Amino acid sequence: MTRPDPHHLADALPPASEILADVERAFAEDVGPGDATADLLDPHATATAVLTCREDAVLCGASWFDACFRRLDPDVRIEWGAHDGDRIAAGAAICRLAGKARALVTAERSALNFLQLLSATATVTSRYVDAIAGTRTRVLDTRKTIPGLRRAQKYAVRCGGGTNHRIGLFDAMMLKENHIIAAGGIPAAIRIARATHPSLPLIVEVETLDELAQAVESGADRALLDNFTPGMLAQAVTFTAGRIPLEVSGNVEIDTIRAIAETGVDFISSGALTKHVRAIDLSLRLDM
Repeated sequence: MTRPDPHHLADALPPASEILADVERAFAEDVGPGDATADLLDPHATATAVLTCREDAVLCGASWFDACFRRLDPDVRIEWGAHDGDRIAAGAAICRLAGKARALVTAERSALNFLQLLSATATVTSRYVDAIAGTRTRVLDTRKTIPGLRRAQKYAVRCGGGTNHRIGLFDAMMLKENHIIAAGGIPAAIRIARATHPSLPLIVEVETLDELAQAVESGADRALLDNFTPGMLAQAVTFTAGRIPLEVSGNVEIDTIRAIAETGVDFISSGALTKHVRAIDLSLRLDM
């Protein structure tokens, strides 16, 4: 995987006000009324620190990391040796800081929490993207994100080379099994959806080839193929012949995604990108 286009990432980065709001919530639960341990330090003392990545990873979250330290020390100097979307080798020193010692130790945990989580999401995504390299299929995220950090994790997916699905329930309509049952079937559900929100993209989840035919004939913008077997996927690609994009969900793992992509589907969505993540191992060491 090459580093994603910086302009592509800038479009996905949440606004500074949203990043600061994330930081304020993190500080509210971690710092609360004050860092009791940091009170032991001279308020005028300064220090430097080095951030090291202890494993191979894709970097993501520098803006959140920076905002944590600048929230407590506006004059802190932060010098990055890497950028969001870059591949980082184990043992690499990726950032150096210089500022008030109290601010560095108080902000450390929250800053690392953001960077470890978002880098983990970017790293997992990059592995899925690498696994289908050379196919026409794109990897999508889902709404299975950590509450309160959806836009941050969706940005991390982009840093890993993935593509964002809908942000929430408001920017696209996805008719799933229960919506279809309640509406009285796929054609009826699509009819009601078009009348209710005619300008929104309309995705219809289908579980059989017959349901796929109904979705196509009723005017869906995209079909979500839920738990289709490889044989059914191949039939679906042949049947639709490019009339609407096909997205695969369900039973998508790193060791199965290549075979799914080789059927010719347009998208593969996986909640694992944002919910099955293990924090990247990072270390921040001070030098007084």
